[in-house]
Parts: sequence; structure tokens; C-alpha cells
Amino acid sequence: MPTPNLEVNGQAVTLPDSAQATLLHVLRNDLGLNGPKYGCGLGQCGACTVWVDGVPARACVIPAQGVAGRCITTLEGLAGLSAQPGLHPVQQAFIDEQAAQCGYCLNGMVMMAAALLVRDPEPSEAAIRRELSRNLCRCGTHVEIVRAVQRAAVLLRGAGEGA
Repeated sequence: MPTPNLEVNGQAVTLPDSAQATLLHVLRNDLGLNGPKYGCGLGQCGACTVWVDGVPARACVIPAQGVAGRCITTLEGLAGLSAQPGLHPVQQAFIDEQAAQCGYCLNGMVMMAAALLVRDPEPSEAAIRRELSRNLCRCGTHVEIVRAVQRAAVLLRGAGEGA
């Protein structure tokens, strides 16, 4: 039996033998995790953002074999990092502020926002905009997204947790 050599959302998994597969391909096609999206395939749009050992990374350009032995968190696993039951406060804030239109960019926006709030629990609007500037949104929900991150910061501080 193959030895698990990767942790995804707290679960040990075995990487496929394909040396060509990207982390995004493994997450979506082999593990059925559809939070991370295929956008540009060049690591520039942010739709595929996941955390690798707690640091945001673009899954579409990372060889799956390159993250062997590491801890991967996807949008689906983010709620498990929260001290509160249910959705992670960042996810809930995006819903509360109606910060989605088509929703394609939301995976990256949520993952980047949650990472920002771990580092800076009280970010300024400028800091939020700077952090999310490398995540592309074509629908124009930027105002709602910024409000969602601000709301999430308040929720997280009220819950006394990081992310």
C-alpha cells in the first residue's frame, strides 16, 4: 500500500506517480477539491491559491511532487482552522457582504484575505487592497470584497482567533 506523503486539509494523502501533475491538478482531479480554480495556468490570476505550510501559493504552477511532505490547505479546509463551528469567519464575511458575482476569483480572494488577517488582524483598507491586488476579479465586486475583509477582521478579533 502506498505511503501517504502529503497532508491536505488535515488528511494524509498519497501523491499520484505522475511527475508532470501540478498541485492544482491533483487537488481538483484526484482529490475532488474544487475550491481552487484553474484560471490562467501561469500563477498570475490567483484563482488557484492554496496555503502551503500556511503560506499562500499558486497551485497551478507548483509541481505536485514539489510539495511532498508539506501541509496544504484549500478553501474546503479553511473552516477547519477556525475556533468557531461552521464556516471560517472570512468565508462568512464574504457571504454577509455579498462579495461575489460570478465567484470565480473568490477562492483566491478568501485564501489571501485569511492569510493577511493571520499576519495583520487590523489591516487598513490600503493594506487589504495591496494584498488582494494580485488576484484578478473581472466582475467588479472589489468594494464588496474589501468590505468583506474588513468585516472578517472584526469577526476574527471578536472570536479571539487568528485564522
